[in-house]
Amino acid sequence: MSELANKKCVPCEDKNFPPFTPAQASDMMEHIPEWKLSEDARRLSRVFGFKDFSTALAFANEIGKVADEEWHHPDLRVSWGSVEVFLTTHSIKGLSENDFIVAAKIDLLK
Repeated sequence: MSELANKKCVPCEDKNFPPFTPAQASDMMEHIPEWKLSEDARRLSRVFGFKDFSTALAFANEIGKVADEEWHHPDLRVSWGSVEVFLTTHSIKGLSENDFIVAAKIDLLK
C-alpha cells in the first residue's frame, strides 16, 4: 500500500500554499503509477474500466465517500463501463499532495 494512502488531506486555500512544480509532480507519480499527469502538470487523471454502468456508478459513489472523508473532491465522468477521475486543487490552480493522497486512496478501492 502506498504511504500516501495512509495520509490525510490538509486544507490548502491559503495563498501561501503553492502548487507543485512540474518536477515535484513528476516525482510524486511513482506513488500512483496508473495515473496520468497532464502536460502542464496541473491535473491527474485515470480511467477505471467496469463490466457495466451500475458497477461504474457504484465505484463512483465509493470515490465520493473517500472525497467527503478527505474534503478533497475529484471531478468524475461516469459512463457505461468506465469512470474517469480528474484531480486538481482548484484553490491553488494546480496539484498539491492532497491530489496524490486521494488518488492513492482511490486506487485502494479498485
